[in-house]
Amino acid sequence: MPSARIYSIGLFIDGGYYALIDKGLKKEGRRVNLKGLTRYIQQSIAKRFGQEPESCLVTEIHFYRGRYRAADAKRKNLLENERYFEDRLIENDVVLHYKHVYDHPDGSVHEKGIDVWYAMETLELALYRDFDFVVLITGDADHEMLARKLKALKKHVILLTWQYDERDSTSKALKEEATYHLDINEQLAASPRLKDSICEAI
Repeated sequence: MPSARIYSIGLFIDGGYYALIDKGLKKEGRRVNLKGLTRYIQQSIAKRFGQEPESCLVTEIHFYRGRYRAADAKRKNLLENERYFEDRLIENDVVLHYKHVYDHPDGSVHEKGIDVWYAMETLELALYRDFDFVVLITGDADHEMLARKLKALKKHVILLTWQYDERDSTSKALKEEATYHLDINEQLAASPRLKDSICEAI
């Protein structure tokens, strides 16, 4: 019998990490199907915690990333691609959080503070929205303490990773701190057809 209770899931995306996933998929002529991935997250959490799939709902999705100012993006021929990328997020009701970045004289990108902002906003929203589950799409070691603090607030913390490099760059400490780790690479190895539902053709 379906549960009468709705379990709320907050999904928080590290934009730089998500872009790397999309970049890796592009080599196959694909990109992330966020609607399909969201559905898979709901199903995975329901299965893991013994709930009916329809009782576990992603109620909010937040996306954090650095972004060049319009003039700089235009000069770098990034503006159109960025707009298309954002359109995909908006179509899935994603709340966008951007912080301006700029180039150093040596060509490196200044994007200080985005990880801290991600952590602070995630913690605050988890508290005020009272999510039952908080899903972090990231691999950054800096978010280990975020996961620990969320658990202190009695939230289940699900770490979702999806590697497109030969080596796994996900922080070991972050994996250990999460309530559980949803490794998409492992899931695809066990069920290759899953890719058809969480990816789409470009």
